[in-house]
Amino acid sequence: MSEQSAPSSVSSASSWSWPVWRARPDAIGVWLRRNATTVLSVAVIALALGFAVVPSVFADGDPLLAVPADKLRAPSAEHWFGTDNLGRDVYTRFVHGAALSLTATVSAVAIALAIGALLGLIAGTAGDLTDGVIMRAIDVMLAIPQLLLALAIIAALGFGTTKVAIAVAVVLIAGFARVMRAEVLRVRHAPYVEAARAFGVPRPVILGRHVLRNSYAPVLALAAAEFGMAILLISSLSFLGFGATPPAPEWGSLISEGRNYLATAWWMTTLPGLAIVAVVLAAHTIGHRIAEGEQR
Repeated sequence: MSEQSAPSSVSSASSWSWPVWRARPDAIGVWLRRNATTVLSVAVIALALGFAVVPSVFADGDPLLAVPADKLRAPSAEHWFGTDNLGRDVYTRFVHGAALSLTATVSAVAIALAIGALLGLIAGTAGDLTDGVIMRAIDVMLAIPQLLLALAIIAALGFGTTKVAIAVAVVLIAGFARVMRAEVLRVRHAPYVEAARAFGVPRPVILGRHVLRNSYAPVLALAAAEFGMAILLISSLSFLGFGATPPAPEWGSLISEGRNYLATAWWMTTLPGLAIVAVVLAAHTIGHRIAEGEQR
């Protein structure tokens, strides 16, 4: 009996349950190798959020401190990203600038997620007339380039990090609304929804417990991907001078400050730019992995 039971125990070890992790210590290493890109992406996002929450842990210097004797110093062990034209440490400014840039990003994505999901839920359940009005407005928003639409909104609201976050939130609403509407249309005629309707379950309960509960997962996956897009938009608007007032460090403004010194101090734009690209790619990778997991 013991010999016959051995194959079943071996086959059960191929699953990823907790006993397998104890029986196969190498399983962690195998999983890490197979998911190295995802693990690295999560680490990059966690590091960026750490910059925003506790910047002094990663860079205890003053981001506004100018040392004229150290201006335009190349990257070194003392100044990881070099110094700018005023002698300020670029790495310190990048770390402390994460608080402004990522706070605006998180706020924009959260606002867009809430409003877009609500519009998509209404469009998918309220009838043809309401659906047509909402989706035509969404189509108009999608027809306008995102950066151009954000610039138009900022022109109406004014400058500042908060105004930039609001503008980017409005730009991102359309994507969330379309995805939510598509999921609601898929779920609203599912057998369990029809059964709840037949049993006389109130409409708000059906929407909240059955429709919304089974529709939000792809929207959350989109939120992870749109996090990267929001960083790009906010950095672009900050680069154009619509963000925080100088000398406050913002990721986009750091690149803008160094564009006049590309020939002599390439690090002022290149290194912050590469760091922003890394965060954006990490966010997109996480979003795609979440979406793949939902499809499975």
